[in-house]
Amino acid sequence: MYKNKKIAVVIPAYKEEKLIGETLSYIPEYVDRIYAVDDGSPDRTYEIMLKIAKEDPRIICMKHKKNGGVGAAIVTGYKKALEDEMDIAVVMAGDNQMDASFLPDLLEPIIKGRADYVKANRLLSPRYRLGMGKWRFFGNSILTFLTKIASGYWQIMDPQNGYTAISRNALERLELDSIYPWYGYCNDILVKLNVYGLRVVDVPVPARYGMEKSSIKYSTYIVKISLMLLRNFFWRLKMKYIVLSFNPLVFFYILGIILTPIGFITGIYALHHKYVVGGSLFVRGVLSLLIFIIGIQFLSFAMLYDMQMDKSERRTNFGT
Repeated sequence: MYKNKKIAVVIPAYKEEKLIGETLSYIPEYVDRIYAVDDGSPDRTYEIMLKIAKEDPRIICMKHKKNGGVGAAIVTGYKKALEDEMDIAVVMAGDNQMDASFLPDLLEPIIKGRADYVKANRLLSPRYRLGMGKWRFFGNSILTFLTKIASGYWQIMDPQNGYTAISRNALERLELDSIYPWYGYCNDILVKLNVYGLRVVDVPVPARYGMEKSSIKYSTYIVKISLMLLRNFFWRLKMKYIVLSFNPLVFFYILGIILTPIGFITGIYALHHKYVVGGSLFVRGVLSLLIFIIGIQFLSFAMLYDMQMDKSERRTNFGT
């Protein structure tokens, strides 16, 4: 136990036979349960898990028959943590990339009642993200911005960071079976947490890269996750600002989303009409620009109001 709280660590692993042993060996003694979930690995990952579990009774090994995705493996661990009545469940990757010495930093905000979900943040300074490639940092920055919009947590950064801690209360509120099963689950969880009014806090944790190799192809990954975030964005607007509590903010978002592309497209048409057809540009151009500017204003106001809602909720939750 850690400060009278039962702590569980969920370790999803896929083809991690080289690193899973080292990962399991460095879990602190105050952790009560270690849920090692092999997501259908074709190598010796599960065999190594079982071997180490014989020496450490805290380790509970689980195996998916088929590869279902890292999100699916984490959900399996979360469900087991709920079943065993753990107070806090931490996620640590099976590639030994997450430094267990920073585990208390993730636990403290939950124990002190300041957060329901805590995530590591590598982007606070160049020193913290040392070892992160430029392309990886660029992709992370894009997804950080998109996740801010989709989730409504405008203060968060580094949403791709899987080093997280979640309270039992938050786990009970989430619909675990609806969580996105592949990479991108962490972005999906943030959207759901916001809809249920749960508190999210970032803590600075340096990146640690070793012999692990990322299997993510960012050229396709960013597009795929962006589409998921777009769907989640509309779901959040519907649930938070229409179904659970009506707020006119949703209309500003909708008008902005409609008018901005209309203004852009009609502007392109106006240019085509002028330089290809040879017609007049003034009337069409002015109307297109006006529609585009109004759309941008609606979007800007909606985002600003959304940010204020986020700040207001955090002040209320933290009592400040």
